[in-house]
Amino acid sequence: MTTDIRHIVFDIGKVLIHYDPHLPFSRLIPDETERNWFFANICTHDWNIEQDRGRTWAEAEALLIKQHPAREEHIRAFRKYWHEMVPHAYDDSVAIMEGLIAEGRDVTMLTNFASDTFREAQARFPFLTKPRGVTVSGDVGLIKPDIAIYETHTKSFGLDPAATIFIDDAPVNVEGAKAFGWNAVLFSGPEKLRSDLAGYGVKV
Repeated sequence: MTTDIRHIVFDIGKVLIHYDPHLPFSRLIPDETERNWFFANICTHDWNIEQDRGRTWAEAEALLIKQHPAREEHIRAFRKYWHEMVPHAYDDSVAIMEGLIAEGRDVTMLTNFASDTFREAQARFPFLTKPRGVTVSGDVGLIKPDIAIYETHTKSFGLDPAATIFIDDAPVNVEGAKAFGWNAVLFSGPEKLRSDLAGYGVKV
C-alpha cells in the first residue's frame, strides 16, 4: 500500500483500555441469566450510548428508575461502579501508541465516551493525555459511527482524511471512518495492529 499516512487516530475502549460492565455486576447480580436480562432490558447498550452522546447520568438514571422503580439500586450502580468496568490498560497497545508519539507521529484519539467518565479515565490512565488531543463524543454531542463525528475530528485537528488511519474495535465504526474518507483498520490485538500499520507504511 502506498498511502502516505501522516495522522493516526486511536479509539480508546477495548483498544487502549479494557471495558466490561459485567465486572461489577457479576457481584451485584450473581445470577448470569438475570444479569444478562438486566443488560438486555434495563441498562442496555442503547441506553448507555446516550451518555456517550452527552446525556447526563442524572437524566439517564431518572428515566430508567421511573420505568423500573424496583431496580433503582442496580440502575444507579452502573455509574457508581463504572471504575470497576475499566480495570486495566492494554499495555501492548499503549506501547504502540506511545512509540508512535515518541517517533514524532501525529497521534490523536476519537472515542465514544461520556464526558465525566472520560476525565476519570484520563486521571487513572495518564497515557490518555499523551496524544495531541482527543474528540470525546460526550463533549461534542455526536457518536461514532455518525459521519459528523469524523468530520468534527478532522476539522478540529487539521487532518487530511486520505492521510489518516483510524484504529477501532467495532466494525461499524471502522466502516463509518472509511465512509468519511479515512483509512481504517479493525483492532483485534496488538500483533494484528502492528501488521495492519506496517501495511500502510507505518512501522512500530
